[in-house]
Amino acid sequence: MSRRNRIFLGILLLFTLGVGFLLYRVSTDLDARYRESAEESLVDTAHVLASLVETDMRDGHIDAARLGSALLAAKSRRFAAEIYGVAKGRVELRVYVTDANGQVLYDSTGRDEGKDYRAWRDVSLTLAGKYGARTTRGDPDRPETAVMYVAAPIRDAEGIVGVVSVGKAVASQVLRVESARQKLLYVGLITLAAFIVLLLVLSVWLVRPFGFSADLLRVLRQEGLRHPGRLLRRLATVVSAAFRDMRDALAGRSYTEEYVQTLTHELKSPLAAIRGAAELLREDMPEEQRRRFSANIEEQVQRLQDLADRLLELSSLEKHRTLEDVRPIDISTLAVQAAAAQEPAARQREVSLRLDVPQDIRVEGDSFLLHQALVNLLANAIDFSPPGAAVEVSAALSGRRIELTVRDHGPGVPDYALDRVFEKFYSLRRPDTGRKSTGLGLAFVREIAHLHGGEAYLANQPEGGTAATLSLPAAVAGG
Repeated sequence: MSRRNRIFLGILLLFTLGVGFLLYRVSTDLDARYRESAEESLVDTAHVLASLVETDMRDGHIDAARLGSALLAAKSRRFAAEIYGVAKGRVELRVYVTDANGQVLYDSTGRDEGKDYRAWRDVSLTLAGKYGARTTRGDPDRPETAVMYVAAPIRDAEGIVGVVSVGKAVASQVLRVESARQKLLYVGLITLAAFIVLLLVLSVWLVRPFGFSADLLRVLRQEGLRHPGRLLRRLATVVSAAFRDMRDALAGRSYTEEYVQTLTHELKSPLAAIRGAAELLREDMPEEQRRRFSANIEEQVQRLQDLADRLLELSSLEKHRTLEDVRPIDISTLAVQAAAAQEPAARQREVSLRLDVPQDIRVEGDSFLLHQALVNLLANAIDFSPPGAAVEVSAALSGRRIELTVRDHGPGVPDYALDRVFEKFYSLRRPDTGRKSTGLGLAFVREIAHLHGGEAYLANQPEGGTAATLSLPAAVAGG
């Protein structure tokens, strides 16, 4: 992967991780924030009810009858409240009143009247003049049975004479917490989607304001709605190409400088060889040496011509963001034609070509470009094969993709070069001559693969040699 790709993907990854980390922190903090809010409401409720009980006191005696009647009436009420998407239809409070000794005088559940509650923190702390609250599970093994209690003191002229404690099930907050977390997830997804849309807008604005739109319209016009699957694949290819254009545009001057520096480096070697041979030809020398130096000049000129031709082909290909002529292509026919084109080169190096491509496996694309891609892969495999070896072409259907593989039995690719062989101008020395190619062939192959919504990759084989694979979407009947 090139440095520009790594930088671009790094920005996307950092943005995604940043949003994810922020949402995670907020999500994990939701439960505590909801509990704080619920506890504050319980504090207010407890003090209001304590004031109500104090108004009914006679001669220091706590009378909770009116409080009990009010709570009974409230619990019998049915209503419909929509609280931020969570429905609520009844009062869900437990209230109990104790005297100064912690004995329960009133319990809204009717279960614990007469019991001693001095051991509970909400009662004991409140009777001591402190803030009293607790959260207790009804079943120790079930967290969802927990209830939060907050107490308020009942006072008369002599001081604290009792406690009103209000409880609310923690489970009632779970729905709100989950609802809030779901909304956070939606926020995260919308944020990522907005970021992607922003990238698309940048790609249209910075890269090709009219070309991108024209590509989309061309695909829509060619495909229509007859084959939705194929339409989506081609639209994805156009958008992916726009992202690559945008990435290169954002790379700006550094990308241009890197490209020019690499190209200049590639040009220096043949130019130096031509200049050296030309200088030597000015001197008197045997005819045999003169012919050798003249041949060297011709060879280096041909190398420069190949470099220029490949650059023009690659530049032209990179400008295309959608295929002009899309039709079903039989892979076996494509393999036979590409092998025929490379047969003379293979015979010259005493390399045999073997095809193992099943019939009736098809892709949809541009037959000329795919032919060129396969010819490039075969040429590479032949160059790196020893005399007497075989180059094997095979194809297999893997899910909805076709894996077209060209396998050689040469020395393989060094590990340090595996991640770079598809870079422009990067080339390895040929085993027989020690010379390098233009370094544009595999870059050309990958561009063709991307244009077809596929990928190209290369891997060493355990038993020796290298396998170069074109992975392309298979043509599916009906789209």
